[in-house]
Amino acid sequence: ACDHCLRALETAEENAQRLLGKSSLVLPHPEQCSIRKDLHQQCPRCQVTYCSAECRQAALEQYHQVLCLGPSRDDPTHPLNKLQEAWRNMHYPPETSSIMLMARMVATVKQAKDKEWWIKAFSQFCSKTANEEEEIVHKLLGDKFKGQLELLRLLFTEALYDEHLSRWFTPEGFRSLFALVGTNGQGIGTSSLSQWVHACDALDLPMLQREELDAFIDQLYKDIEKESGEFLNCEGSGLYVLQSCCNHSCIPNAETSFPENNFLLHLTALEDIEAGEEICISYLDCCQRERSRHSRNKILRENYLFTCSCPKCLAQADDADVTSDEEEEGEGETDDAELEDEMTDV
Repeated sequence: ACDHCLRALETAEENAQRLLGKSSLVLPHPEQCSIRKDLHQQCPRCQVTYCSAECRQAALEQYHQVLCLGPSRDDPTHPLNKLQEAWRNMHYPPETSSIMLMARMVATVKQAKDKEWWIKAFSQFCSKTANEEEEIVHKLLGDKFKGQLELLRLLFTEALYDEHLSRWFTPEGFRSLFALVGTNGQGIGTSSLSQWVHACDALDLPMLQREELDAFIDQLYKDIEKESGEFLNCEGSGLYVLQSCCNHSCIPNAETSFPENNFLLHLTALEDIEAGEEICISYLDCCQRERSRHSRNKILRENYLFTCSCPKCLAQADDADVTSDEEEEGEGETDDAELEDEMTDV
């Protein structure tokens, strides 16, 4: 994906070929793929790829001058490479962008003319108490998190130290920064294949052609799942000041999405919202929202450190704090899946 906006760089056909492990695959209606490879550009020094000249310039002006590895891109001794390698070796799989999102925050401040404006912008994200921060970091790094966190902090300092942000490099400040990204980071998913599928769905076709195309797409997804496992988007993580202000509800009145196939987040109302009414999204996926109050709050406590008191949870307050044997078995599977989902950003 584009290193700046996360727009997919592969065409839908290339995406499907890679996930299917079949280079001979040909997708019908290639004109429905919106990827413009002729517009792609690379950083001339480190060869990081962008979807357009505009993204390359935006990255260069905001943070890339600090993070550009130049000829050291493949040098394992470069401080930024050491930081990323240490992160890959210590966090729960799959690979996540948390540490490099933090690096971009520092790089943005270092490059900015008005450093205080950016520092103030980052300070708008809700902060946690020391105990909560420790729980969040423990969740992200596991049982050895204290030693791991200190190693990350030392490598982070070696790669990026800036006196304007000296508090971010102290043990307490680094833990706070880690917790900020862990709790406020919004997963971003983009996919040229899914965009192509949506575009094909909108085509006005004769009934027979529609049935043939739908059958082709259904089989394609089944084959991809068989070959590569559950279909994965290009995924990343971003910080959104307004979206981070939205509290959770098990019956949300709004939802987030990325319909433009890049990092532009859309917050869409699911029902009429009155003036002064709180806008709430769900931190749970659709399947999790249908589980019992006890199960929902178990997930929320473990991953977000709070107990939900939305109208649905209050209405179910008298329900037993137990789940069925079947649901308990599901929870054992969901805990790992939920953690994986929370940490999935490339």
